[in-house]
Amino acid sequence: MAREQLQVLNALDVAKTQWYHFTAIIIAGMGFFTDAYDLFCISLVTKLLGRIYYHVEGADKPGTLPPNVSAAVNGVAFCGTLAGQLFFGWLGDKMGRKKVYGMTLMLMVICSIASGLSFGHDPKTVMSTLCFFRFWLGFGIGGDYPLSATIMSEYANKKTRGAFIAAVFAMQGFGILAGGIFAIIASSAFKAKFDAPAYEVSGAASTVPQADYLWRLILMVGAIPAAMTYYWRMKMPETARYTALVAKNAKQAASDMSKVLQVEIEAETAKVEDQKSTNSFALFSKEFMRRHGLHLLGTTSTWFLLDIAYYSSNLFQKDIFSAIGWIPAAKTMNAIEEVYKIARAQTLIAMCSTVPGYWFTVAFIDRIGRFAIQLMGFFFMTVFMFALAIPYDHWTHKDNRIGFVVIYSLTFFFANFGPNATTFVVPAEIFPARFRSTCHGISAAAGKLGAIIGAFGFLYLAQNKDKTKADAGYPAGIGVKNSLIVLGVVNFFGILFTFLVPESNGRSLEEMSGENEEEPESALELEQQSGYGNNRTVPV
Repeated sequence: MAREQLQVLNALDVAKTQWYHFTAIIIAGMGFFTDAYDLFCISLVTKLLGRIYYHVEGADKPGTLPPNVSAAVNGVAFCGTLAGQLFFGWLGDKMGRKKVYGMTLMLMVICSIASGLSFGHDPKTVMSTLCFFRFWLGFGIGGDYPLSATIMSEYANKKTRGAFIAAVFAMQGFGILAGGIFAIIASSAFKAKFDAPAYEVSGAASTVPQADYLWRLILMVGAIPAAMTYYWRMKMPETARYTALVAKNAKQAASDMSKVLQVEIEAETAKVEDQKSTNSFALFSKEFMRRHGLHLLGTTSTWFLLDIAYYSSNLFQKDIFSAIGWIPAAKTMNAIEEVYKIARAQTLIAMCSTVPGYWFTVAFIDRIGRFAIQLMGFFFMTVFMFALAIPYDHWTHKDNRIGFVVIYSLTFFFANFGPNATTFVVPAEIFPARFRSTCHGISAAAGKLGAIIGAFGFLYLAQNKDKTKADAGYPAGIGVKNSLIVLGVVNFFGILFTFLVPESNGRSLEEMSGENEEEPESALELEQQSGYGNNRTVPV
């Protein structure tokens, strides 16, 4: 039997879109802007790091990061992110969303700056300190995932909640774009000031000493947007759902939301006290697994599968573009010119497919629902991956390269107008308030585990099948073609696991989580309440 909704929560559910909604989107969104900038900017400078610190005198090709170093530099932030998602997700449910929100941001600011200040001149020292600081940068970024999603879902109204949470996540697109644009500007300025010959003309002279400042500058700029939002994060009140449903302080919840919504809200202390005796099951208890077990499996598995494909493709765009000839051979460029060409290619992809994809989700998520968007996204990602992989030899011919880039861009468009956004949105809507941040953190951590597999595994998988043609230090792989086939299969499994995820469009958080349901008193009621309110996966 359903219990009457608290007035303060109902006021949030039915509130018209107001200025505080947009303020919350900007404050939370700038965290994601920084997250994306920091996580993806490393892919802009890894080739430069190889030229600076692993140059071999007289070699035919410029220096590259050894396999273990490349895997560490690309993947260590994801390891930190995974740990941060689990830790800060749990802490957000224990201490409150607001108290933890400032910690994650300060960690991101400090470690962004420290990454660029990685000390030493010999390769081992620089790479070790870079990896150390990027791990803790990732730890802070990890905390931003569950906290931003949970805060936005708990502030939003029922009608446009999906769009608001997706808009926070969509700031990632601008972060990726900003990273590319800044790298283009910085590398252009360095190139104009410190001109150098191509590597094939003079190997040593092709990397000017000042190039060591370029990668540091690109990494450090990520701290600026995060630092700018710290004050406003600290000014945000705690969410009413945490205060009322977890902290059980109805008076404070009503007071906070009266100021935010600018309406009088009654503090219903008796109702909150009544809830203390119900819905008291623990995380991973038998009752939790009965109500939410399949849904947690759905959110973790889909995010895991998505991130294998998404991050392996995104982090290694430069390798794919080089393989099809869209970026010239490394030896025909100097070090700074190579940064410019890689940044230009990645910025073009972000501008044409990544950013539009995010905002298509914002526009349509509350119209056609989360389930439809996620299913459609996985379906088209599968189709386009196979369209790239099966006739791969066709795409490597010079006349067909534009076609390859168009289809490759479409995979990113449908990742972002698809599961990359919905896997972030749904876990913030379907679990009880006292577990919401934790369960979102668990789902996000499963995603980052997929990202780690993509970041580390793709390095080896995509190598040429002929060991003599593989990058220095790498064993023979299965080639780009077979790697794309593997990613296509991964996306297909994403379609299947999407059917475990419930549709939350247009429903209150308490209705989705079953928090307004009273404890069943009989076997019949237990059977009627199984699935807490008969939640369906597919909207009907």
